[in-house]
Amino acid sequence: MRISEVTERTGIPARLLRYYEEQDLLVPGRNASGYRDYTDQDVEVARRIRQLLDAGLGTAAIRTVLPCLTEHAGRLTPTCTDTIEDLEREQVRIEASIAALTASRDAIGSVIDAGRAGSA
Repeated sequence: MRISEVTERTGIPARLLRYYEEQDLLVPGRNASGYRDYTDQDVEVARRIRQLLDAGLGTAAIRTVLPCLTEHAGRLTPTCTDTIEDLEREQVRIEASIAALTASRDAIGSVIDAGRAGSA
């Protein structure tokens, strides 16, 4: 199928599908004319990539875990032992980012509160 059909079926813009390909996350075939030729499996892979990006993983991490994920009962499920460890490392990284953002938010809140108190 053409890239426009994949976009229609997944809601993922064509430019992102091309980006996934540039990042070696998605490898569609090519027809005789050189156009991308996507399969139903490519559609599923694109959806998984989108889920993982939405979950906060970067493309390098996705490249590592993607081959070891399957979908079971509508949920991504690791099929390789190392994948769980990779995802746990990503979870720790995300938690550290949340902590840093929370500290930044609180610091800005303190400045705002001081400004409000000073102008009252």
